[in-house]
Amino acid sequence: MKVIVTGSLGNISKPLTKELLQKGHAVTVISSNPEKQKDIAALGATAAIGSVEDADFLTETFRGADAVYVMTPPNYSKTEDPRAYYRGMGIQYAKAIQASGVKRVVHLSTMGAHLDKGTGLLLGAHDVEQVLGRLPGISLTSLRPGYFYYNLYNYVPMIKAAGFIQANYGGEDKIVLVSPKDIAAAAAEELTTTGATKKVRYIASDERTVNEIVHLLGTAIGKPDLKWEVCTDEQMLEGLQKAGVRPPIAASLVEMYACVHSGAFAEDYERHKPIPPGKVKLEDFVREFAAAFQQG
Repeated sequence: MKVIVTGSLGNISKPLTKELLQKGHAVTVISSNPEKQKDIAALGATAAIGSVEDADFLTETFRGADAVYVMTPPNYSKTEDPRAYYRGMGIQYAKAIQASGVKRVVHLSTMGAHLDKGTGLLLGAHDVEQVLGRLPGISLTSLRPGYFYYNLYNYVPMIKAAGFIQANYGGEDKIVLVSPKDIAAAAAEELTTTGATKKVRYIASDERTVNEIVHLLGTAIGKPDLKWEVCTDEQMLEGLQKAGVRPPIAASLVEMYACVHSGAFAEDYERHKPIPPGKVKLEDFVREFAAAFQQG
């Protein structure tokens, strides 16, 4: 098969590209960075250098492909309206998919995308699912992974500066954790499977309460008494803004984590859990976290 992968050589796209190549597929990787061309070629893939915000470029790159993997690059530093940015990307992808004639599409969405309000930063993923879902004549899988393990790295500066973690979720809140490796494996499976019409696939590597997560993180870094304090939405917003996060992004993050705290975020996941779950467990990740904590 000829497969197009967006996301350059990112946390998901690189292992996805490797797996597809190992299975004998021809892979073209889209990157906006010309310097990635050599790295892509070194893997055995073809580089297509251009912007995923350019529908004409996407159309030409998608043309003749058997399947495409599409994701929206985080662009929070450049936009005042993340939802509008995501929706715009969905429209660009839809134009290119329709114009190129590609029939198999795997879209990286997120858990919580079943909701059309209350998920803050992730509302755009709901919109992209809706845009792509309206395309006629394609086989579409929307991948909905949980909370990426590596997002826990964002708390390293707080642990080092304050000695604890604070957020507007925590305690016995259950978090569905996921590794990029497990997402890549699921994406590769979907891209090379035909016959689906339009479906959602949840991806989870592990499920733990925040109390369990902080205990394992603390133990791994030599701070077994590490605390995770639950704060109000207002305190969370103030803390993010003091840390330099721009107001619209800060407000979106607060809303997203409040949705996690309420349980609404994972409601649809609970009805459609992946069986079996992914392979990378929290105990595997905390070793990486400890190494990064010491280096940082």
